[in-house]
Amino acid sequence: MIKHAFVPDYMKRTVITVVGKDKVGIIARVCTYLAENNINILDISQTIVQGFFNMMMIVDAFNSTKDFDTIADDLAHIGEEIGVIIRAQHEDIFDKMHRI
Repeated sequence: MIKHAFVPDYMKRTVITVVGKDKVGIIARVCTYLAENNINILDISQTIVQGFFNMMMIVDAFNSTKDFDTIADDLAHIGEEIGVIIRAQHEDIFDKMHRI
């Protein structure tokens, strides 16, 4: 995929959420995928509440060779493998929701 200089900043940023029963290796597995695909973590927050793991990340996928849909599908598949739900959404979805 060829990246173009005219891509707005909001299209580069992606919100990734991970939810499920806490277990060893969740963060490692997700972060390894991101690093291998040249996706930069801009911000990260994670909590564990009564054994349930919840993580939200803001990432910049602009330098990845994979398109958004492929990244979202890959992460969802990783979630299935490790027993959690992983979702990737464009940041602009959240911005638009708050303008309504």
